[in-house]
Amino acid sequence: MSNHLEQQKEPEKRSEVLCCQNLTVGYKDKPVLSGVNLSLQAGHFVTLLGPNGAGKTTLLRTLSRHLAPLAGSIHIHGRPLRAMTSTELAQVMAVVLTDKVAPPLLSVYAFVALGRYPYTDFLGRLGPNDHAAVQSALAAVRAEGLAGRIFTDLSDGERQKVLVARALAQEPQLLLLDEPTLHLDLKHRLEVMAILRDLCRRRRITVLASLHDVDVAAKVSDRVALIKDGGLWAWGPPEQILTDTCVAALYDFEGAVFSRHLGSIEIRGDGSRGRAFVVAGMGSGAQVFRLLAKRGFAIATGVLHTNDLDYFVARSLGAECAAQAPTPSIDHRSLEAAKQLLERSDVVIDCGFEVGPINQANLALVQLAVRSGKTVFSLRSNGLCVPEEERGGSRCVRCQSPGQLVDLLDSYLTVKGNGPQTVQSKTWTLP
Repeated sequence: MSNHLEQQKEPEKRSEVLCCQNLTVGYKDKPVLSGVNLSLQAGHFVTLLGPNGAGKTTLLRTLSRHLAPLAGSIHIHGRPLRAMTSTELAQVMAVVLTDKVAPPLLSVYAFVALGRYPYTDFLGRLGPNDHAAVQSALAAVRAEGLAGRIFTDLSDGERQKVLVARALAQEPQLLLLDEPTLHLDLKHRLEVMAILRDLCRRRRITVLASLHDVDVAAKVSDRVALIKDGGLWAWGPPEQILTDTCVAALYDFEGAVFSRHLGSIEIRGDGSRGRAFVVAGMGSGAQVFRLLAKRGFAIATGVLHTNDLDYFVARSLGAECAAQAPTPSIDHRSLEAAKQLLERSDVVIDCGFEVGPINQANLALVQLAVRSGKTVFSLRSNGLCVPEEERGGSRCVRCQSPGQLVDLLDSYLTVKGNGPQTVQSKTWTLP
């Protein structure tokens, strides 16, 4: 048994690219981060997350030897970082920092070729292997078409790809990046992140990047390191580390929640525009919940099953939710809880959910709302679920889209003076 365990552990040890032990980093003997312990494995995408000024850039500059550590040790493939020559380090590690780079009158090809300096002679002459490495680096970032352009003429997104290409030309095993998507538009942000992720998978390059987008980090990272209050808050797989409470505490969120089930941050409304009860399910309510929160409505909903997308969105937005575990039908207790929430609401919204045996009771909730005189806004494409002659005093409004729904709600609910949101007295007809 002992020999088997040793055989299992040996490959993991060989795959360790960078190791920090009790590392303290800072400036002029003033610590910024202390007691940092990290181990980066080959082919992993590792993200540093934390508020501005937490020390992410200082840590990267120390790992890249731009700054000397104040205490502790850094090892690359088991060798002390301080003992490596500049050439040896450049053959293992490449760095893309946020420093502005603007080489005058240099073509993209020539700029990327600068990454071959650890392998060329003192005159910087390129051989066949060097040209092959430059072409491979440009291809890896899908920038072959930029080779003849002048670097300073590129857009921000194109420059960032070329900076990564120059780093790849070094043929590194470890790539350090400080906010690689800063100032990029959505297209280039996604493109750069996809390139970096593919480098990990296809070339087994270890990527360590500081990011601000928790959503993106959750989707691309193998490990995340949370940095705050002078130390390493948490370290591990994002699926384990990035909980709603942990992310909220990391960034001191107010009115926003990170949902690991959704992989995104949801922004809550303040509830000042009135209270809407939403009858949803099977993903039909997610967009409506977000629209209502954005417009400042308080949200109640039910009955939702706890494996439903609508349930996770509603909970993240702070909705009062009548919910139950997945079962073949809605039980009596959950239905009664939903009825109580419905009764306390100003309006009821039918999201037009698909009706089946599992959610017949939710259809009955809409019908109950109509027959009890509630105002009902419906997104049901095949018409309202209660015949007109059975609606009594209820006002029923059929909406063609979620956007039309919230526009109508805006004009339906109003604030009187400084008091609470109240329902306007208005006659409604079907559009």
